[in-house]
Amino acid sequence: MSQSSTLTPAETRAETPVIAIHDLHKCYGPLEVLKGVDLLAPRGHVVSLIGSSGSGKSTLLRCCNLLEDSQQGEIRFEGEAVHWKGEGLNRHPADRHQVTRIRTNLSMVFQQFNLWSHLTVLQNVMEAPVTVLKRDPKEVEQKARQYLAKVGIEDKADAWPAQLSGGQQQRAAIARALCMEPRALLFDEPTSALDPELEQEVVRVIKALADEGRTMLLVTHDMKLAADCSDHVIFLHQGRIEEEGPPDSLFGNPQSSRLRGFLSATGG
Repeated sequence: MSQSSTLTPAETRAETPVIAIHDLHKCYGPLEVLKGVDLLAPRGHVVSLIGSSGSGKSTLLRCCNLLEDSQQGEIRFEGEAVHWKGEGLNRHPADRHQVTRIRTNLSMVFQQFNLWSHLTVLQNVMEAPVTVLKRDPKEVEQKARQYLAKVGIEDKADAWPAQLSGGQQQRAAIARALCMEPRALLFDEPTSALDPELEQEVVRVIKALADEGRTMLLVTHDMKLAADCSDHVIFLHQGRIEEEGPPDSLFGNPQSSRLRGFLSATGG
């Protein structure tokens, strides 16, 4: 007779996806942007979202960390369901403390950097752990300098954001996200505002983070980045998942005519 095995709490946590979304719908008034999307982000995996402009990629990412309210569907963070009140366009998270806790564990890197211009690079990286998480400033400074070194701009710690190139600003934004020591990193088109040379600086950092086994959701227009970094790729078309799978099969043998057309147009 076979013995049943019981997972330890640590093993159970490792098996539970960091983010799990089921049947998500998102509307802006009468416009339905997401039309029943499912998504899993297992621990240590990189999931990339690709698709044409307006397909719902960035909206889905913003729904993940509750920057946008969804009108239907389930969102779970490490197995814990988001609590809602109201229905449809009147649906909102019911527990603001839960929202804060989830957001502090899902650090987002935006397309436009969003650094505070009145703070130095080091102060930008330290700000949220000190003010939001109430961590000791001396310990946070040590961590912040380590993360600036990780992204290759430790020499810019005392510079102002305006003194940095776009690529350096985005790497500072990544260091800021890392300093929160989140469960997952969310990237919203992190290279689209950069010229090709500066883009590669950021791509190298993202690839290094993927190699470390960090959990990441990545919205990107860069098909090579998605192919090189991802464990799973989701192709969104008009608010629905048209096709998904491991990058080798999705890029190497796309089944959907829409995906084939998209990859042909993007050079993917």
